Amino acid sequence: MPLKVAAGQYSAAGRKPANQDFHGLAVPREPLLATKGVAIALADGISSSASGRQASAAAVHGFLADYYCTSETWSVKKSVERVLAAINSWLFAQTQQGQGRYDKDRGWVCTFSAIVVKGRTAHLFHVGDARIWQVQGQALEPLTTEHRVHVGGGQSHLGRALGVAPHLEIDYRSVPLAPGDTFVLATDGVHEHVPHGAILAALTTHDNDLDAAARAIADQALHRGSEDNLTVQVLRIEALPQPEAGELHDAAAALPLPPLLAPRMEFDGWTIVRELHASSRSHIHLAVDLATQQIAVLKTPSIALADDPAYRERFLLEEWVARRIDSPHVVRAVATGRPRRALYLALEYIEGRTLRQWMVDHPRPPLDAVRAIVGQVARGLRALHRMEMVHQDLRPENVMIDATGTVRIIDLGATSVAGIVETTGRGDHLLGTPQYSAPECFLGGGGTPAADQFALAVIGYEMLTGQLPHGAQLAQCRTLAQQKRVRYRTLLAVRPELPLWIDEALRKAVQPEPQRRHGDVDEFVASLHRPDSAQPVRRRPPLAARDPVAFWQGVSLLLAIGWLAMWGLRSVGA
Repeated sequence: MPLKVAAGQYSAAGRKPANQDFHGLAVPREPLLATKGVAIALADGISSSASGRQASAAAVHGFLADYYCTSETWSVKKSVERVLAAINSWLFAQTQQGQGRYDKDRGWVCTFSAIVVKGRTAHLFHVGDARIWQVQGQALEPLTTEHRVHVGGGQSHLGRALGVAPHLEIDYRSVPLAPGDTFVLATDGVHEHVPHGAILAALTTHDNDLDAAARAIADQALHRGSEDNLTVQVLRIEALPQPEAGELHDAAAALPLPPLLAPRMEFDGWTIVRELHASSRSHIHLAVDLATQQIAVLKTPSIALADDPAYRERFLLEEWVARRIDSPHVVRAVATGRPRRALYLALEYIEGRTLRQWMVDHPRPPLDAVRAIVGQVARGLRALHRMEMVHQDLRPENVMIDATGTVRIIDLGATSVAGIVETTGRGDHLLGTPQYSAPECFLGGGGTPAADQFALAVIGYEMLTGQLPHGAQLAQCRTLAQQKRVRYRTLLAVRPELPLWIDEALRKAVQPEPQRRHGDVDEFVASLHRPDSAQPVRRRPPLAARDPVAFWQGVSLLLAIGWLAMWGLRSVGA
């Protein structure tokens, strides 16, 4: 069942000559209804400014239009914050252009409050002195606080609003939903005059006409002496989608399994050339498009797992992600323009070798070669992270290097997508390979860009040394205390010729606590090219720490030499 809401709205100037308030509601059709949800918003322009109405109208119009243009991979929070930041900058520029300075009682300034209902969650955004309530039985629970600064003598002014400053600080909270949940939004001209009981009575009286309920609440404010504009919105949740609902779920359930593919076989517009790889989870074949002669890779699901709905959905996720990422360092999806008749993926063919094979061919690579590969992988990760995606299964087998030296990330089936996670209400915490999974994933934490950074650093360390920075110990820990007791193995024990600051850069990136790693993958890559001045300078570890075997061999040699010398002296004395 799709998301379904009922809404009512009313706005009037009240006793003022002009209405500076503005409000709006957007209930899009599918697929936007599923991927972006329902949005409702109101704004209140500063009455002392001639531009108050224009500011509030621009804020609501801009929000309702631009929010639905943001990426479907983004979370609601990121999408709305980006849109409101742009609106705020534009309003602030209009104020500066008109007056050359900011005046709290003039300019393109307005309050703003909004709700986005996506999946089974309501996302609230608020700045200014309007209010959002949620109906809880026979009570109203305020979900926002007013950003007013009281200066004494009954005087106050807005402490925060759109257009006040070049940078916006906006309140955000999320609320889980159930059918029947009701929200009320009102500007200060209403909520400062109407008691909760009157609002609840209006909602009960006009249960089947929410427009009438909104008007009745505004009329109460006018009757009780409000001198301000009056705007009320009511939003009621009629039905919620099932957690698993969505484009991927529907496609995974509808598409049948493909037949077993074999060379020279024609299948769904493709000619199969040969098998490239087979595993317990999927089969990969090289194929040629009969219509365009384009070479591609066809990936078909495992028959043994085909009855698992979650597996089928995650299988399709790989191509879904690949279609939305535009980076030379991430595998691309292949579009044919024809409907698909079976459950399979079509991805670009990368002629080359995996990073694992490259590591076998280069057991002791130069630092510059490692930097170049790590840098390209980081650029691919950055493209994912900017879209609020986390790869979650970065390992040498999932990195390809073609004949030109271009590096691409492949196998996107474990990718976490913020926009999908908040729709389904579930995330996958441990889909990667244990040796490359960040420690927090073993403790139930979700995948984050910091986890991808950890995996990239482990790969970089392994390329340089042929070993893992913590061995197999970290993957066996199940508490943070245990993880902290695991010691990092300095790479200087294997590669003593490398600079100490390279070791420090890798040490920081594989810290058990994600907040102690580099800020992002770009910062990590930069730390591999120059020393981090913010890092404390450590002395080069002694030989006993770098190479215990060599240390004790040296100690044994010195002891033997000393013993022989003493024996020789005794012989001479005799």
